[in-house]
Formats: sequence, structure tokens, C-alpha cells
Amino acid sequence: MFNIFVVSDGTGRTAEQALNAALMQFQDVDLNLYRRPGVRTHEQLNAIMEEAALANGIIVHTLVQDDVRHAMIREGRKNNIETIDLMGPLLSRLSDLFANAPSGKPGLFHHIDKEYFQRIDAMQFAFHHDDGQRDHELGKAEIVLVGVSRTFKTPISIYLAFKGWFVANVPIVLDVEPPSNLFEIPPERVICLTTSARHLTTLRQYREEALSGTAGPYANFEHVRKELIFAHRIYNRQPRWSIIKVTSKPIEEIASEIVAICNTENRKIPEI
Repeated sequence: MFNIFVVSDGTGRTAEQALNAALMQFQDVDLNLYRRPGVRTHEQLNAIMEEAALANGIIVHTLVQDDVRHAMIREGRKNNIETIDLMGPLLSRLSDLFANAPSGKPGLFHHIDKEYFQRIDAMQFAFHHDDGQRDHELGKAEIVLVGVSRTFKTPISIYLAFKGWFVANVPIVLDVEPPSNLFEIPPERVICLTTSARHLTTLRQYREEALSGTAGPYANFEHVRKELIFAHRIYNRQPRWSIIKVTSKPIEEIASEIVAICNTENRKIPEI
């Protein structure tokens, strides 16, 4: 069951009609529609965000007011809620065609462009800072994932980057010290990933089969156990680092946990 919140600073009828037309192509999808008209303040927007978060919902909006739409994009990103802008792209194209900003408000679409390019930059950052690359730049990351091999550091990094977060990840290798500057960046940005030794051994055995058995002790249970113990010794050096167990969890769930941790009152990641 999908819960879709139709948000508008007007009546919401236009947004609902456009959405219903699109949903005709998905007749087998089970969903609920909730119209939220007249949204013009940050207080109203925050209330809808809370409602959508509780319902694990999606927000489709036609917000014309610049600061409210920017807040919608920003809060959706921070709360890991999908937001779909129906009005902004259309007005942006018309503005280009007519060589004029709608309603005489220059900069109306600046934030849309900013969010789009930030997402592109975030993806590039994740690729360039994957698996310990450019570790001297860890301080530039909003989130730093730390963990042994096969704890999903790379797929989580890419998923969060698609949401707009600047993410780096650092591998933990048995008896190898992590980069010293890992301990110098703000501890609230560091998320440590762990799992059970038996589960990790199984994952690595699949990987070893793909490598035709050339991975050495990589998939040996005792080696895996020692590697996890070594990782936790590193984690325990900084008690303010958060630890997430990834065993049997989908990437989306792990990413949601990370965003929730980073957005708690005293652990909020700064905006870029």
C-alpha cells in the first residue's frame, strides 16, 4: 500500500488531476491519496512531513512559493521522504521559452537547479571517495561510513548520494590502521557498520565463488570473526560514533537509519 500526499498552496485539484492521469498507467498499484491544500507556511509543511513520515508516504506537490518549495525539497531530503515537484519543472521550461521569470520573481527555480546539481556532485563525490580513496578529504564528507568488506558500504554510499548526501566510506582491514584523520573529523558524521560473523562469512563465500576461490582467508569464519573484533576495537576508540548492524537489512532501511541518526537534535549534519 502506497500513501501519496498531494500538497498545494492552492486547492490541490490541479495536482490531483495530473496525478490521477499518470496513475491510470498503474492500475494494479494499491494506494491512498490524501490532499493537503493551502500549504503556504513552514509550520504547515512540517506537519505534513511528520504525517508523511509516519505513513511512509510520498509527497507530490505544486508549490509556487519559492521558500516553501525549497523547504519541501530540503526537508524531504533530510527525512528521507520522496518529493515530486509537478509545477516547478513546467514553469521553468515556460520561463525559458518566454525569456521571463513567472510572476516577476527572479530566482524562483534557483533552488531546484541547486538541488539537482548537488545530487550530481554528491554522486561524483561518492565515487571518488569510495573504499578509502582520497582519505585526506574525509573532512569534506557529510557522512563517513566505516566497516569491513561486504558490509554494504559502497551501495549505501551510492544510495545516500542519490538522495543528495556527500558520503565517503573507509574500509577496515585486519591489523591495518585506518587513516588517522578519521578520528579528527566530527564524530557525529561517522557511521560504523557491522554484522554477525556467520552472516558475513556466508556473503563472502558467495564472493569467493565468483573469484574462483582465489580470495585466500577472506571467507574463512575465524578470519571474519577476528576482522569484526578488530573493527569494533577501532569503533570503541570514539564512543560518539554510531554503530549500525546491517545483518539481513535492505539498503533502504539501513540508509533510513543513518539519516535518522544524523538528523537527531544534537547530531544534525550541516547543510551544504
